[in-house]
Amino acid sequence: MNKSPRRTLAVMTAAAALVGGTALAGTAHAAPQHASGSQAQQLQQQVDGYLAKDSGARQVSADKVAFKGGTVTFTGRGQENSRASRAPSCRHGHLCIVDGSGKRYDYYRCGTYNFYGIGNGTFNNNQTSGTVARFYNRNGSLRWTNRAKDTGTASWTPVWKIKPC
Repeated sequence: MNKSPRRTLAVMTAAAALVGGTALAGTAHAAPQHASGSQAQQLQQQVDGYLAKDSGARQVSADKVAFKGGTVTFTGRGQENSRASRAPSCRHGHLCIVDGSGKRYDYYRCGTYNFYGIGNGTFNNNQTSGTVARFYNRNGSLRWTNRAKDTGTASWTPVWKIKPC
């Protein structure tokens, strides 16, 4: 089987972290210490899939990607339902979303962002009171809005872009 150097490095890094408790330096990061080798590979595949969609994003830890204005944190298999069923904690000034697969999006800068969430999930609009978050359809038309401070549930599959403010 022919593996890419990046994937090989990611798997080796995850294994080192699981055994020795420390991560190797570099662009690949170790998986959370509770993750098995196959869970670490699944997590890295999720991260790689996101990075392929957003050329400006970069991996900052085993389960987190940063993009201009926010982050997305991925979850291991089996944690999806518990995360998606409750509104996420969210720092003041942020819009936080958990989609149906358990991915956690945290927007902290005004702008319009592509959104890759799916399924039913939750949100916490913890921006300055009165700030309006906008959610857009595939064709760019406004789907719905939400005024801060508020939490709730939403279907994320039809949302293609988000403007937190």
